[in-house]
Amino acid sequence: MKKRHFLAAVTSLGLLLASGFSQAADKPYDETADAPAAVAQARKQAAAERKNVLVIFGANWCKDCLELDKSMHGKSAELISKKFVLVKVDVGQFDKNKDLAEAYGNPIKKGIPAAVVLKPDNTVLFASKGGELSNARRMSEQGVYDFFNQIVSQ
Repeated sequence: MKKRHFLAAVTSLGLLLASGFSQAADKPYDETADAPAAVAQARKQAAAERKNVLVIFGANWCKDCLELDKSMHGKSAELISKKFVLVKVDVGQFDKNKDLAEAYGNPIKKGIPAAVVLKPDNTVLFASKGGELSNARRMSEQGVYDFFNQIVSQ
């Protein structure tokens, strides 16, 4: 009887751990990524595809970041994939990738999520310096689409 309880507990623990790993993999911001390398790679890809780079700064704990990510997979997905190579940069508790944010005018100063659009040569075309996306939970999917469509039109 004790052996069955032990096996059940071990099986439950295994399932719990597996679900935790799959949830971590589903998070939009890779907390272990080398963000400068990811941006450099995106710039190379953007040059080859004749696109710009869209850098989204955010964090997995940020509800507005998670809502923006959902919206970016909805109506905005086609627009974004057509015009941009997307890179998501984890800012942790505003203690990660600070140098990268600073290099692009510190768009996270007024909150996250924040967006930067780069030419493949690393020229900044746009940076959300006024917290434009920091209320993504209150933006409709259409509002998110309009935001990115406006950037494309600049």
